[in-house]
Amino acid sequence: MSHGCVISPATRQLLLVVGPTWESCEARLQRFVRATGDACWAAVGESVPVSLGRAGLAWGRGLHPPPEGSPQEKREGDGCAPAGIFAITGLFGYADSGSALAQAAKLPYLSANEALKCIDDPASRHYNRIVDQDRVAEIDWQSCEDMLRRDHRYELGAVIAHNDGQPVAGAGSCVFLHVWEAPGVPTAGCTAMSLADMTALAGWLDGAMAPLLVQLPRDEYLKWREAWALPVI
Repeated sequence: MSHGCVISPATRQLLLVVGPTWESCEARLQRFVRATGDACWAAVGESVPVSLGRAGLAWGRGLHPPPEGSPQEKREGDGCAPAGIFAITGLFGYADSGSALAQAAKLPYLSANEALKCIDDPASRHYNRIVDQDRVAEIDWQSCEDMLRRDHRYELGAVIAHNDGQPVAGAGSCVFLHVWEAPGVPTAGCTAMSLADMTALAGWLDGAMAPLLVQLPRDEYLKWREAWALPVI
């Protein structure tokens, strides 16, 4: 892993999630912003509670590779939320594309329908991609995530660019920020919060500010804070 700063000066919005330990299923999320050309981060609002994976955290594949020899490396189905630094690339939800929420979004917005799926089958050519299955020439997956769920958890969410670009099969898929089932209930590997907090976050995120998620257990945050030019907390 690089010991230099991996956050571009173009990034002016940051979500910082710090959990007590690798095994933690709960953490706090704090928003930060900085001005163009400024290296100093300023907190925005109060921190909010979030739920992590049922198995805690494991190193993911983001703006850096996992550390060599790390025993905590994310795998498909491991129940871990990814640790590291990740771009936030889009929003999704149950509201239609003409809704006030979608029209105000400053990131690309996907309106969920019955055909919208996130593919979690490592054998599929569409692994770790959100696709409209009605527009796919051949369905080559055995499992997928329905983006239009029968509950409220995907009512609103954001796409985290974990294992993105050229996905490594089995390294983890379909990682989002989304609405939690209930306070304190862990996820299958995402980071979840209340609908009110997710709504505020979705309205704040701005693609022009190249937002990033930094998600780490506290000891790793303290280890990398200076090298990665992260905020002091």
